[in-house]
Amino acid sequence: MAWAAREHHRFQAAGKPFVYLVPSAAIFELDESADAVLRTVAMGPRTRDELTSALGDIDAALAELTRVQAIGEVSAPPAPTPKIIPLAPFPLTTMVLNVTNQCNLSCTYCYEYGEDKIVDTENGKQPKFMSDETARASVEFMLKESGTNQVAHITFFGGETLLNFPVLARTIAYARQRGEELGKTIDFSLTTNATLLKPEIIEFLADNRVGVTISIDGPREVQDKFRVFHNGTGSYDVVAPKIKELLKRHTSRPIGARVTLTSGKMDIKRIYQHLTEEMGFWEVGFAPVTTSPTRGHAISDTGYDEMLGQFRDLAYDFLEASVANRHHGFSNVKETLEELHKGVSKAFPCGAGLGLLGVATDGDVALCHRFAGSDAHKLGTVADGIDRGAQRAFLESHHIANKTDCSTCWARPLCSGGCYHEAHTRYGETIRPNLHYCDWIRGWTDVCLQIYGELAVRNPAFLAQFDDEPAKEPVS
Repeated sequence: MAWAAREHHRFQAAGKPFVYLVPSAAIFELDESADAVLRTVAMGPRTRDELTSALGDIDAALAELTRVQAIGEVSAPPAPTPKIIPLAPFPLTTMVLNVTNQCNLSCTYCYEYGEDKIVDTENGKQPKFMSDETARASVEFMLKESGTNQVAHITFFGGETLLNFPVLARTIAYARQRGEELGKTIDFSLTTNATLLKPEIIEFLADNRVGVTISIDGPREVQDKFRVFHNGTGSYDVVAPKIKELLKRHTSRPIGARVTLTSGKMDIKRIYQHLTEEMGFWEVGFAPVTTSPTRGHAISDTGYDEMLGQFRDLAYDFLEASVANRHHGFSNVKETLEELHKGVSKAFPCGAGLGLLGVATDGDVALCHRFAGSDAHKLGTVADGIDRGAQRAFLESHHIANKTDCSTCWARPLCSGGCYHEAHTRYGETIRPNLHYCDWIRGWTDVCLQIYGELAVRNPAFLAQFDDEPAKEPVS
């Protein structure tokens, strides 16, 4: 009888060998004997006699590696992973309300207004602003579709969200009242470019404990490269003082920054330091631009390599701060560590079409906020509810089991093929895996595994914070 390695990824952390088991998404530190056995059988099947002859007493290691399914008998291949589709109705966790599709900025890379847009908002197909009636119907839709969940999340989005602040404010009051009547708690958040943060709006956000994410790309020379007004004027000098006022007044919840990374020279650590140390953000998340490869601001293959190197450097700053129990606001690494700790293994890349849905200005329900208003990605309306047939057809066709390019990738439990909108923009189909950044995803996951292993050895209490963290759908 011969033994062979199951699908896994080995990595080193804190001077110790670890293994990430792909089918189960489990992480184990290996002792010397188990590490030797796994490295040996990874080169090809070995019998017990061959292993004993080469490595000595390996019975305990064989038993433990077999128990966690890191290795298995060659004569007994593992059963294929079943294709599990959630049964409808799947409770809605997060509803993203696109309260407007208009914006007072003209960011070069914006997926809503650039050449890559998928929704025709300029020719009257969608109302420019969501009405009170549609917003209230959306709240009722959310409360109904949240099922037995005691907490519901409503995120306001745009365009520039605050262009429709009056409807946003009235919707929060209505949703809070309806939630109280039904015994549910509703959490509110929004994304804004910060240009319209007037004192009375800041007061409202603080008084109502609305979570805020600011779309900002960094210091003046970075922000003003792409994030400009319609006349081409940069936005940094307008938003910087407004953001500082928000951070000074709104202290009930952490305020985060979301940075879009584009082509050209990157200085991620400088951007991070400016946004946290000079402006005062609690956390900063970075995302590569979503665009077709022909656009001038698209990140090239070498750009992804550069981005990975700079992410790695900032991630190790995060590590040293976390070992010393100091806060570090690099949200990309923290979010991945949480998924690793919880053993996340995704059949779908995100909650779009499941626990997260986007609502367009006319009340059409879509996969997510990025597809709001697209007939091709519509899953119902707030008036009529979710089209369960369309939802199930989407989930069936977009399951990771159907993405053959992903079938041998060890990072698929966390990636599951990548963002649907990115795939649509890049390849014209939501079902396609995002092959252009596979090496980046594998590299970043390896970095986060190393950080995880280091923390598991040097400060395991840091990881314990994720044990009771409720799951939530990220919105970007």
